[in-house]
This record gives sequence, C-alpha cells and structure tokens, in this order.
Amino acid sequence: MPATAQRVEPSRAPAAPPPTRNDRAASEPPRDPRRLSSAAAFALLVSIAISLLAGSSAPTPLYAIYQAQWGFSAITVTVVFGVYALAVLTALLVLGRLSDHVGRRPVLLVALVLQVVVMAVFATAGGVPELLLARVLQGLSTGAALGALGAGLLDLDRARGTVANAVAPMTGTATGALVAAVLVQYLPAPTHLVYVVLAGVFALQVAGVALMAETAAPRPGARASLRPQFALPAATRRPLLVAAPALVASWSLAGFYASLGPALVRLVAGSDWIVLGGLALFTLAGSGALTVLLLGDADPQRMMGLGTLALLAGVGVTLVATLVSSAAVFFAGAVVAGAGFGGAFQGALRTVVPTAALHERAGVVSIVFVVSYLAMGLPAIVGGMLVVDGGGLLVTAREYGAGAMVLAALALLGLVTGARRERAPAAAGCTAAA
Repeated sequence: MPATAQRVEPSRAPAAPPPTRNDRAASEPPRDPRRLSSAAAFALLVSIAISLLAGSSAPTPLYAIYQAQWGFSAITVTVVFGVYALAVLTALLVLGRLSDHVGRRPVLLVALVLQVVVMAVFATAGGVPELLLARVLQGLSTGAALGALGAGLLDLDRARGTVANAVAPMTGTATGALVAAVLVQYLPAPTHLVYVVLAGVFALQVAGVALMAETAAPRPGARASLRPQFALPAATRRPLLVAAPALVASWSLAGFYASLGPALVRLVAGSDWIVLGGLALFTLAGSGALTVLLLGDADPQRMMGLGTLALLAGVGVTLVATLVSSAAVFFAGAVVAGAGFGGAFQGALRTVVPTAALHERAGVVSIVFVVSYLAMGLPAIVGGMLVVDGGGLLVTAREYGAGAMVLAALALLGLVTGARRERAPAAAGCTAAA
C-alpha cells in the first residue's frame, strides 16, 4: 500500500463476548469414537518413528555374519549402508512434501506396508543383491514416512512434537542395534528372527494408522509436490544456514558408528562378541536421546553450541581409545559424543522447524533430514573405501575422527560468529537510544 493511501475503517458491530469453555465445547464436533484420541495418535507416531529407525539399524550387528557367509569387504558394508542413506534422500526430495497435500495417514500407510515387504526381503536374502534391494526399499519407505511423521507430531503437539522428532529417531537407532545384536548372539535364526519381529510390529502399526484421525487437511498440488525441490520458506532459510554445520558434524559421526563402528569396537576391545557392535551404536544414540530429554527446554542455539562442543570432545576421547586399545575409553567417548549428537540435532530442529507454517512443516522436516542423511551416507562410503584401499580400519577411524572434529570446530566457530553478529546490532541500537 502506498504511503499516501488512507485506510478507511469499515463500520463494525459491537464485539461479541469471548466464547466460554462450554460454548467452545458445544461448537466443536464430537470426536469419532472409532478414531484414536490425540494422545494415542501421538504415541502411535512416536512408536512408528522409533520402529522405522530401529529397522534401519537392525542390520548393523549382522554385517559380520553376512561378511562371513558371503565373503564381501568393508567397502560393501559401507555401500550397503550408503545406498540406504541415498534412498532416504531420494524419498525425502520426491515425497517429503506429499503429506502436506494428501494428508499424513495415506503416506504413513503405504510406507508401513512397504516396511513389511522390506522385512520379508531381509529375512529371505541369500546374497548382497537382495541385501542392497532391501536397503533401497527400506530407505525409500523410511524417507517417505519421515516428513509425514515429523509434521504429524507437530500437528498434534508443537512443543512435545519438536522433542519427539529428535528423541524418537535416536531411540529407535539405539534400540534397533542393541536388540538385533542380542537376538543374533543368543537366539536361533540370527539372520531371520529380528526381521520377523519387526514385520509384526509394522503390521500392527498399519492397523493403528488406519484408526488414526487425519491431522492435516488435504490441499491441491500433490502432483506438483513430487517434483524434487530444495526450496525453503523464507523464514527458515537463515535458521537452517545456522544449523547446517552442526547437522553435518553430528550425522557424519552417526554414519561412521552405524557402518564401521561395530568392527572398530571389536578391534579395539580384542573381542568378537557380536553384542559389542550393537552396544556401540546404542551408546551413541541412547546418550543422544537422553541429552535431548534432559535439555529439552534449553535455548536451541545454546543446545547446538554445547552439543557441538561435546561432539568435539567425545570424538577426541574415541580417538584416544584407538591408540590405547581400551574398550572402556571407547564407550566413554561414545557417551560424550552421543550427548553432542543429541544436543546438536535437537538444537538444529528447534531452530529450524518451528519457523515453518503448518502447511510447510513436512517439507522443512524433509530438508533437515536431507542434509542429515547426506552427511551420514557419503562420508561412510568414503570411509569404507579407505579401509580397503588405505591404511586399514584403525587408520581410517583416526582420519575419519579427525575430519569429524574439524567439522565440529567449524560448526562451533560459525555459531559463535553468528551470535556475535546478532549481538552487534542490538548493542548499536542500545547505544543510539542512549
């Protein structure tokens, strides 16, 4: 509107008194008793996020068995892990915004049905091609579900949903790796049982989603949303720029633990105990989830800063463990690095996602995970190549750790510099006012 234009106020009727609680209750349609309550739906979405990430980490302790049976190298291990991450990326870019248009329920139903199929492929795999196929399908279904899950949790409860979006994936990653390792070590059919259990869980969740009320109204543009885009709403661009270095530093470390961590901890400990491999990833992700719960109300940028600092220290302790061959020092480093992972990721989520409008949330959550999974997948594949063609597992672990520390230091520097820039205009304004 031009500066010279005059605004004409329309005549108004006297304002009606604000509605009372009884008035609001009478005007709201009653909840369909055939649908889950909001609390039950929230719990269901959390359980799905945990199960999806548990399924993604379940093969981790099985890689040693697959290697022994099928005779492949560390490069294959990281490629199997990397194709999963790239499939997640593809799904996030193509399907990440779909639930903003068709609703959360349809996307989740298809993703969960596909997860049941994935578990069947895993359980019947007879070689690397089947393993790769299962990981690609798993990545596609997980990536499709992540945006819908993250947005659905925020639809139901913005405050608790933000925390759940950070805690649930870490909890799933932790429990999936450890439970799979225990099943493999102590129960029969090691390459089948864990997948049968997960298939049953996903089937139950399909029934749960079918009973859940839709949390987002469908709107036009579903077909157009399938065109890959890396566009952000204007309000989220600067927050993501601030958060990206912390995301890259933390998820690159998670990728290393998920792919080469089991072999590294067994080498450092001098033991072939399979549970050790699952325990390493459990320690990292579990410490991250606990940190998010304990620091859920902290300032987001402060969380990112403290998390990045802890990440830097934890990786340093882990590198010391490879020099002194101490499992105790290794797990101590994993606890500290995990706390950094949780703090950095939660701080990033709370910095970026709440700035998006309701109809933009799934797309923004998807872009956050695109950055995260890209940081997790590509360095892990490079690490596997270096194990075979470079100096071996220990040397590669030290080089990878040093790279993660450099990333964490750069992220910390960026956060400190950004905070100083934000304080400078405020200080100038106070001086001018004085």
